[in-house]
Amino acid sequence: MRQLFLPGALTALAIATAAGAGEIPPEALVSLPSADVVILGETHDNPWHHANQAVAVAAIQPAALVFEMLTSEQAARVVPDLRGDAAALGAALGWAESGWPDFAMYHPIFTAAPEAAIYGAALPRDEVRRAVGEGAAPVFGDEASAYGLAEPLPADEQAIREAGQMEAHCNAMPAEMMGGMVEAQRLRDAALARATQQALSETGGPVAIITGNGHARSDWGMGRALARVAPEAHVIAIGQFESPPAEAPPFDLWLVTPPAERPDPCAVFRSE
Repeated sequence: MRQLFLPGALTALAIATAAGAGEIPPEALVSLPSADVVILGETHDNPWHHANQAVAVAAIQPAALVFEMLTSEQAARVVPDLRGDAAALGAALGWAESGWPDFAMYHPIFTAAPEAAIYGAALPRDEVRRAVGEGAAPVFGDEASAYGLAEPLPADEQAIREAGQMEAHCNAMPAEMMGGMVEAQRLRDAALARATQQALSETGGPVAIITGNGHARSDWGMGRALARVAPEAHVIAIGQFESPPAEAPPFDLWLVTPPAERPDPCAVFRSE
């Protein structure tokens, strides 16, 4: 595993965490500690979060980048001739039809490490929908047990995660659907872990992951599934928030940024 930074590069990080806190300023992203895997969380529509990810990726210069937003087939379309052209690459990826926020926010991440291999962890929507009804394990397939999907979650974690899914859906969906929504989340976590394991195996790392905060968290996100298949990998999970968390969040490090401007996502439910 190669060193990512010169000796002494951890000064800003050491100052930021001197009191034992995991919160760091954005400038510490240029001096992250060496790791095999760096999970860079985000709120998907926040431009500050993507700008911070690009800074971190430029500093890490990973051998591979794994995107939650891309399927493996889309990732194969990221060829050198397109990589520097935001419009051409976005068109090749079919990004405008994907439902993800403006590609202009994501494109600098692709160019921050121009030699990094690109991997996609997104699954077809019909597979995710199947997981809601059938569970994550049968959809994931033969490796479900290896990635922890064959085991039920502890009851307390299941309850917390179902409550979180209900809140994320504006408390407007039937409670009986929340178990399936948790299964879909577990499926996506395992898919991210599988793509990361492949990237580690094929490139030797380091690998940087671009994903939402929910998948990035260190307690039950993709890192837990990854630890089952790559227990020797040193993983750092970084979250990004739009306001200071009330208590220490489940990340190794985290940042607080300005919030993105967005309409009320729950307004559509109140208008019905």
